[in-house]
Amino acid sequence: MTQLSPALTQATPVIATRGEGMYLYDADDRRYLDFTAGVGVTSTGHCHPRIVEAVQRQAGRLIHGQYTTVLHDQLLTLTDRLGEVLPAGLDSLFYLNSGSEAVEAALRLARQATGRPNVIVFDGSFHGRTMGAAAMSTAGIRFRAGIGPLMPGVAVAPFPYAFRLGMSEEAAVAHALRGLDHVLATVSAPAETAAMFVEPVLGEGGFVPAPPDFLAGLRERADRHGILLVADEIQAGFGRTGAFWAHQHAPGVVPDVLITAKGLASGFPLSAIAASTELMSRAWPGSQGGTYGGNAVACAAALATLDVIRDEGLVANAAVQGRLLADGLRKTAADRPAIADVRGSGLMAGSEFCRPDGSPDAATAQRAQRAAAGLGLLLLTCGTHGNVVRMLPALIVTEEQIGEALTLWAEAVATATNVPTDARED
Repeated sequence: MTQLSPALTQATPVIATRGEGMYLYDADDRRYLDFTAGVGVTSTGHCHPRIVEAVQRQAGRLIHGQYTTVLHDQLLTLTDRLGEVLPAGLDSLFYLNSGSEAVEAALRLARQATGRPNVIVFDGSFHGRTMGAAAMSTAGIRFRAGIGPLMPGVAVAPFPYAFRLGMSEEAAVAHALRGLDHVLATVSAPAETAAMFVEPVLGEGGFVPAPPDFLAGLRERADRHGILLVADEIQAGFGRTGAFWAHQHAPGVVPDVLITAKGLASGFPLSAIAASTELMSRAWPGSQGGTYGGNAVACAAALATLDVIRDEGLVANAAVQGRLLADGLRKTAADRPAIADVRGSGLMAGSEFCRPDGSPDAATAQRAQRAAAGLGLLLLTCGTHGNVVRMLPALIVTEEQIGEALTLWAEAVATATNVPTDARED
């Protein structure tokens, strides 16, 4: 019998048959509160009526207009609409299908535009599984192992992961920027460095926000050395952190290239890189293209997504609900020594599990994640050691649903740490 590749592993045992808003349902119509959002993809929830209507309408008009052969109205309209939310100056767009493809396109652009071979990424980064993107990913060995030799020209600098470094945030930023300067002095000369790729919030690396002073330090060094600053907002962008773009939490910092995907089209495959027209014009002729990029139905979904985010105030909602989520997670952690740190930004929240000696405790994190699934709350793990449980609900999440998730999470953690639920302190 034909089956899925055994290399694929599922985080939960759920076989979903339908979705509605914040919930998924299985064949027995059991309801699950989905705090994964398809790894941040279903930004407007499952099957939002306005997304469904836009997709159905577009599928009856034009499904595919290959955009190096013909243009279509959805592509042009989306390009105009994204101009309303993109940082000033990033006025040129190239569309693809996935985050990895967009990273590869940004890498290609950076090398061609600067004539320099090297890029710098940061410890704990995840930029994708394709060959170039995998070489740029350090969030876990599973993204890199068994496929070498990897693409050369990638240097890794420290990320200010204050908890893991055992430092204050200020000290961690200073440490990371000194480390970056050391890389520029010893591994990748500024004159040979095309770009620095940074996630404003580490995703697979453990849901660690980049402090504003760190991003400002990157911007200053990029300007000083003529290096491009590339913001990988594949998971953190499109309103998730309570700002439309996660880098906007660092006032005055604007990247040269911005990468977006995941929440862009509420579940349809669509990604993009944005840059200034001047920078984008330095891409070599014929270097940008693709069969499915800018698909008409995906563009229609993205336009409807922008409408929903605007009309329902979802960026502000992510900020408000994110604070409630963080407060509730910290309350649970206060009574659970196994949770050593709670952090995040907006609706990206992570709980890091450690043993008493401070070492990563992936086993307890995974028990808590599985216990939550058994209770009807879907979560994912992340982190280099798999010891962080992450929550990234759709931007439509309500205060009531945050409360529901926190109640289930407290019970799951109690189960995972062998602490009776009725022994919890109020």
